Amino acid sequence: MYKIRQIKYSESSVSIQVYKIENRKRVIVRHIGTARNEQEKSDLLVLANDFIEKISKQLFLFEDQQAGNVFYIRQTEFIGVHYTFLYDVLSKIILAIGFDKLNNTLLLDLVIMRIMEPASKLRSIALLEEYFGIKHRRQNYYKTAPEWLKLKSKAEGIALAFARKHYAFNYDLLFYDVTTLYFETFEEDELRKNGFSKDNKFQQPQILVALMVSKEGFPIAYEVFAGNTFEGHTIIPVVKSFILKNKVKNFTVVADAAMISTENIEALRENDISYIVGARLGNLSHELIEAIDKSILREDGKSIRIKTDKGYLVCSYSTVRYRKDKYEMEKQIENAKYIIENPSKNKKLKFTTTKEEIIALNQKLIDKTQKILGIKGYYTNIEESLLSNDTIIERYHELFRIEQAFRIAKSDLQTRPIFHYKEEPIKLHLLICFTALVISKHIELQTNKSIRKCIHECKRITTARLKNKITGKEIKIKANLNPVIMEILRKINLLT
Repeated sequence: MYKIRQIKYSESSVSIQVYKIENRKRVIVRHIGTARNEQEKSDLLVLANDFIEKISKQLFLFEDQQAGNVFYIRQTEFIGVHYTFLYDVLSKIILAIGFDKLNNTLLLDLVIMRIMEPASKLRSIALLEEYFGIKHRRQNYYKTAPEWLKLKSKAEGIALAFARKHYAFNYDLLFYDVTTLYFETFEEDELRKNGFSKDNKFQQPQILVALMVSKEGFPIAYEVFAGNTFEGHTIIPVVKSFILKNKVKNFTVVADAAMISTENIEALRENDISYIVGARLGNLSHELIEAIDKSILREDGKSIRIKTDKGYLVCSYSTVRYRKDKYEMEKQIENAKYIIENPSKNKKLKFTTTKEEIIALNQKLIDKTQKILGIKGYYTNIEESLLSNDTIIERYHELFRIEQAFRIAKSDLQTRPIFHYKEEPIKLHLLICFTALVISKHIELQTNKSIRKCIHECKRITTARLKNKITGKEIKIKANLNPVIMEILRKINLLT
């Protein structure tokens, strides 16, 4: 071990040397210099520490109790902070999931930036250097990005393999839904089309994104459609493609009522796909509603099963739902009565009907609606002997997991609005967002904290950057881990 020796010649003269012990003898390695005042002495001590660090990798940032030397903070200049800890955590999760197999450092760095601070691709490249000291050339992005789209299938495969290993995903239950992502433009093309917008951006072109997740909400796969595609037309091609790609035998898809149609039901049956989908009871025939009204007991937890041309219709009753449905119906009736009394408003509402330009209450529809107050319906082709009504209902209610995934994608990862204008960069943007969503959802599932909360806590563990005024060398000091971070690391298996 190298040490620093101070030889005092007089009150104002001190010699600084670096030495080591060999065969019980002191061997002078380097004479640093002689100081004639305290300022010169502190400068020489800095140089001595720097010399030791270079030849032995010893780092003297604080007091060296054996040598009695001190690194003076006034000899350094604060030049900023890096979030190295956050980068290391996300990099280790990327490695644990297996995304390192994509063999694309720039792509994965953009994924990290999408999680930490969503921004444009070029802005993210700049932030990578600012936040982590990682440099990427913009020219490299332009050159290699077009090839990244080939990684979509591989990224989905990695996510699927991780879900099978860590979340016991076995293909038996898959949740499916779609959402829309709008653009900050009013110009359409083959992919960006105006359509029914879930973001209430009806005047702006959009794309339709289908997402499949496990029962925990862990993303498995995704697909992109033109913005004017009817969402009910997406489920069959996406699900069939997934089954063929992964050679799945037993498969159950759970989706909301928008996915149900006679054509879809027939396609699901033809492909031996089990399904649980929401039913819109208001669209049922008068005869079927009468059958439900006469059969169901209006008590919490009571359910019935009726065979229909779309499979079994499972219906359940809830007093909470009854109060909600009744309140909404009465409010709509009041609005209808107001329009009838004020025909100049001439606004068509649910419980109004027009005959010979005279607006009146649609009493038939009111009676029909009253009979299904508090009742929720679900279609399935699974026999009751295999899956009870309660289990059918329970599995459908887990559909909220996919809504959580969309929330993370839209809010935390800021998937939309999209500022790209060509199909290739749009799909590249979604590949980055899907990969970031997989990582984010895994963190949330393991920690029971939102991804924003975890990122906030990790950003508190900063690495201070100090510059030695004498040597010009940069010194980095990382903050100590706090109990909250220790708990997060423990839950995501990164605490060593």
